[in-house]
Amino acid sequence: MELDYWGKHVLAPMVRVGTIPLRMLAAEYGADITYGEELVDHKFVKCYRQENEELQTVDFIEKDTKEVVFRTSSLEKHRVVFQIGTADALRALKVAQLVQNDVAAIDINMGCPKSFSLSGGMGAALLSKPDLIHDILTTLKRNLNIPVTCKIRLLKTYADTVELARRIESTGVSAIGVHGRRVADRPRDPAQWDGIAEVVSALSIPVIANGDVFEYEDFQRIKDATGAASVMVARAACWNVSVFRPGGKLPWEDVKKEYIKKSILWDNDIKSTKHELKEMIMHYSCLEFAEGKLLNKCKDIADVSDMYGVRSYYDEVQGLRNKRRHASFAGIFI
Repeated sequence: MELDYWGKHVLAPMVRVGTIPLRMLAAEYGADITYGEELVDHKFVKCYRQENEELQTVDFIEKDTKEVVFRTSSLEKHRVVFQIGTADALRALKVAQLVQNDVAAIDINMGCPKSFSLSGGMGAALLSKPDLIHDILTTLKRNLNIPVTCKIRLLKTYADTVELARRIESTGVSAIGVHGRRVADRPRDPAQWDGIAEVVSALSIPVIANGDVFEYEDFQRIKDATGAASVMVARAACWNVSVFRPGGKLPWEDVKKEYIKKSILWDNDIKSTKHELKEMIMHYSCLEFAEGKLLNKCKDIADVSDMYGVRSYYDEVQGLRNKRRHASFAGIFI
């Protein structure tokens, strides 16, 4: 069943934190669609697909380093969106074809203002290259069997943004995400919801509104202000992913422990786990306090589980993995 982009609450793509633990936890709290972090095509074309029987996941592993670049599960296949950082249609297609049977949709990042994206001609650098945008999106649409979307930012004028959005719509994409800030804007600058509204009024495909959604009530506020089909949240979900709960956010200390448990369960990369925990601490507390200093000293997820009092859960998961590993090993000789 093809992904539906109407009336959805969406976890935004976020570098280093948008891995499977946060995606799965977001879905538990109410997210309908969960984007993975942007992954650059140059790196991903060097990956191969491997089914991980121990974790019951599908892993995409870089050939040289053996690093797990992207991990997913059949449990999220119907909602996970794979976002590509690219400036080349054929390379983007190669990546998309590698993952298309394990994800719900492919998205092209056209909004990232970070230097690593811009220097490679990716992210927001694409906003000034409508012909390249058209080439990338039409190439994907012609050759994939799952939805294709993209995420943009506002251009210098609303009229320019609408013109580009119409060009994007003409490629046949299923939806378009619009961040209500320009490339030069900083997160502290208010999102321009009226700019998103201009795009919504000009298009017939679903528009996913993004910018300044901090509480559950903001999902409806931005929908009412813009007319957008769906709403995407980034920073607020990074700080406390229970923002997706209709009943309101849970205490961050509780959410933090649930996130650690998900990191244990899915064997998340320790750098990613610590980065997300640091984002939470920086928002609610301070990394210079005792918690931040202790977290910095943690070398692996076992250390983190000890620090946050979930060692019993860690031991339980490890025990189940050992049983599964031994059962698989024994099966070789049957």
